[in-house]
Amino acid sequence: MWSRNGKIFIMNQAIKWKREYGHEIEQAISARKAGNEGMARVCARRAAGIIIGEYLTRCGYSNLTNSAIDRLSIFISIPDVDKHYQDIAHHFLLKVNPDNNLPDVVDLISDAKWLGTNLLMENSD
Repeated sequence: MWSRNGKIFIMNQAIKWKREYGHEIEQAISARKAGNEGMARVCARRAAGIIIGEYLTRCGYSNLTNSAIDRLSIFISIPDVDKHYQDIAHHFLLKVNPDNNLPDVVDLISDAKWLGTNLLMENSD
């Protein structure tokens, strides 16, 4: 158990978000291997939403929806969030082009993994 901003977090909550995040990353990788890039993007976006949701919870936000888009929108609007994190989060909000692709420089699976490694380094137990 640990505390932040007067809220107590139980170990099971930490295990739950990590398990859900890991599952979505695995699903994204499997979808990409199967040639289903659209599903890979969906799973990567959900993984990012889980990470962002955990971050927002640790910052004292409550009543968050399960929507990754809602969570990402809140996250990028926080003035104290480092610009690099906001730039990565913006990738998940990009629309695909008419060929159903994102710009070549955007890899949502890599971005979700990067967020998972870097955003929650503090109190990640």
